[in-house]
Amino acid sequence: MRVWLACFFVLFALAEFFDWLQKFNLPLPIYILGGAFLAVASNYDKIVGSYFTDASMEASLEHPQLDSSTSSTEPISLAIASSVENAQPAKVDE
Repeated sequence: MRVWLACFFVLFALAEFFDWLQKFNLPLPIYILGGAFLAVASNYDKIVGSYFTDASMEASLEHPQLDSSTSSTEPISLAIASSVENAQPAKVDE
């Protein structure tokens, strides 16, 4: 019985909270500041890590070089499936 009462009160509180949250409005500058904060927080390790870089970090940031021995030197030809002259005009019903 206690579990049922606890679940009822938790669900009731959540329903009332979401009802209140739908009526809650913030001005646009708060949304902009919140977005900037989330951008900084999600990239914090990249921002702070740039000041304290080590050799392993620099090695992971280098772009891999393509192996030129496996690449083909032959040009790739792209054939067009149908030309514009062969296309049928669309019928328009008025």
